[in-house]
Amino acid sequence: MAEFSIIDTYFNRKNANSVDLGVGDDSALLTPPPHQQLVICADTSVAGRHFPLDTHPHAIGWKSVAVNLSDIAAMGAKPHSILLALSLDQIDHAWLKEFSQGLYDCCDQFGVSLIGGDTTQSPHLTITVTALGWIESGQAVTRSGAQPGDLICVSGTVGDAAYGLQHLGHPLQKRLDYPTPRCQLGQQLKGLATSMIDISDGLAQDLGHILEASNTGAEIYLENLPVSAEVAQLEQEKKYQLALAGGDDYELCFTISPNNYQLLIQQKIDVNLTIIGQITQNLGLTYLQNGVNCSIQFHGYQHFA
Repeated sequence: MAEFSIIDTYFNRKNANSVDLGVGDDSALLTPPPHQQLVICADTSVAGRHFPLDTHPHAIGWKSVAVNLSDIAAMGAKPHSILLALSLDQIDHAWLKEFSQGLYDCCDQFGVSLIGGDTTQSPHLTITVTALGWIESGQAVTRSGAQPGDLICVSGTVGDAAYGLQHLGHPLQKRLDYPTPRCQLGQQLKGLATSMIDISDGLAQDLGHILEASNTGAEIYLENLPVSAEVAQLEQEKKYQLALAGGDDYELCFTISPNNYQLLIQQKIDVNLTIIGQITQNLGLTYLQNGVNCSIQFHGYQHFA
């Protein structure tokens, strides 16, 4: 009965939004809004691989949700609900209390409900969250729409999480442990951005996915990369390594026409936006420093390294 006790104690709360049937049955039931498409993503985190073993359980709960909401945001969709699959080596009630609180704190901030999932025993702490969202039919922003002449933009700052991982205890560790999914911005970019992706494995690598899907290239203006003061003070190679390949930023990288960018910035945006480059017809990723070509190569996070 331990599984059901865990669910009832920590993961069976009243839903925050429209759910026909949530936690407690074999499956959840949702009624799709009219003329909407369902957006679905999933992300798995393994202790010691995706977060340090001594990470606070509240932070683990928050981040497990946030990284999935970031994927929903990257499609321009509105997040709705999540499913949680949790594998534990043992039942630790103090840990579960903090973890579930972190999970619900993130859900509450973004109007998301936990509607089901599974718990089991395993030698390794493993957390898989599946997120669901809605978007008007045909309005999803994918990776494949970038066009030559589009501006390349990034929200927030990049490199903070990687810096925090290398300097545990520094205030920037909060950017590692508590990423902010850009849900509002993602929805504002619907109908304006030509392509979009969230930055999880490093800006250069993730932008590369847009370029490959869109069959285009890009120029990146290194001096424009938005970084925090701590990262800016590093020597140049280290600074660019964190900003371009550090990963775990969960900011949005998107392409947009100059005209649509002007329309976008007339709206009330809840995060700073920076133009970091331009989409080109020539394939590949070119780095420029004050207009001069820079021969540098960065590789982002590798899941099977």
